[in-house]
Amino acid sequence: MTNKTTNTGLIDGFYNNLLGPLLRVDDGFDAEKVTKIALTGLAHMSLRRNWVGIANILELLSNDLQRNDVRLEQSLFGCRFKNPVGLAAGFDKDGVASGLWHCFGFGFAELGTVTFHKQEGNPRPRLFRLAEEQAALNRMGFNNDGAAIMRRTLESQSLPLPGDRAAVLGINLGKSRVTPLDMASEDYAASLELLAKFADYVVINVSSPNTPGLRSLQSSTSLKVLVDRLRKFEICPPLLVKIAPDLTNQSIDDLARFASEISLAGVIAVNTSLDRFGLEKRVLAQSGRTLAEEPGGLSGVPIRCRATEVIRRLRAIAGPKLPLIGVGGIDSPQTAWQRIVAGASLVQVYTGWIFRGPQLVPGILEGLLEQLDRHGFDNISDAVGTEVPWIGRE
Repeated sequence: MTNKTTNTGLIDGFYNNLLGPLLRVDDGFDAEKVTKIALTGLAHMSLRRNWVGIANILELLSNDLQRNDVRLEQSLFGCRFKNPVGLAAGFDKDGVASGLWHCFGFGFAELGTVTFHKQEGNPRPRLFRLAEEQAALNRMGFNNDGAAIMRRTLESQSLPLPGDRAAVLGINLGKSRVTPLDMASEDYAASLELLAKFADYVVINVSSPNTPGLRSLQSSTSLKVLVDRLRKFEICPPLLVKIAPDLTNQSIDDLARFASEISLAGVIAVNTSLDRFGLEKRVLAQSGRTLAEEPGGLSGVPIRCRATEVIRRLRAIAGPKLPLIGVGGIDSPQTAWQRIVAGASLVQVYTGWIFRGPQLVPGILEGLLEQLDRHGFDNISDAVGTEVPWIGRE
């Protein structure tokens, strides 16, 4: 049975009347400050989620946003996902709200990107909204408190053990800016050593455009060194790699073969893009400069087509045995369905979630269930890679 909404006005009212208007214009309240304020509140709630008053609020939130249905469940790389929609890395960088992402309806959440060394990231401003295009430009630069602080934060959350959680938790690892590229594997390994026991799965992020030289680690040779080093740990969670949309098609094909050959747990496609997708002359209200002039990675609707194409290529080369997670421009049930039938077993949202609000997740889940009914599928896994179309209401 699917949970039905009971208090949608609570969430809709807050988002549509208070937060949403700030996010629907380019030069509204500073995007990074909004995120920080939201995370501060969520962090306090996560730490105190068993207090009666907070527990009641979270129960209302869960009733609004969760959609539990066995047809949405999947087992992938040793993890049991209650539904295929996850929060992408980049929002909860330090894991401060890790105890309550399931309350927002997510089947999984990816914490990070975290680096071994604490780092401030790039100079501000470094996060820009493009409201009309439902997009964002960021050059955050892996700002985070470091792996040791994340470990203490996760310990303080008193989380259930991996495998026993309401939502699967992944941890996304990046290279510290101060670490030379030839020492990258040791940098990732130092983070993993601190955080492995908290992760249902771990992502090797070698695709952010905002750390100099990082994307060179996407080569098969560099990736093999990284993976071999991390697998030396006795406790090594399933390892996935996150790739850039800006790789050539040949490089994507090669990576798909490589991921299969070394038995990676999966591939996440895609990270933000350096391509401007025809928006080079778009002026950012916050800076007065064009997108062509501003460094950073583009996310949201403009990268959607390329993100789907990458998933489709990975699936075509690697086949159904390699789990894929699709991210980039997913902001509706239809776009989530398109990514799944192109080959993604799971999808992640971030930019779309910010613009559309909390009702995006249950909306996607309800839409996926409708499509399963219309196509006669018993489970969401039956739809993966089928390329069947979205069937609208008559």
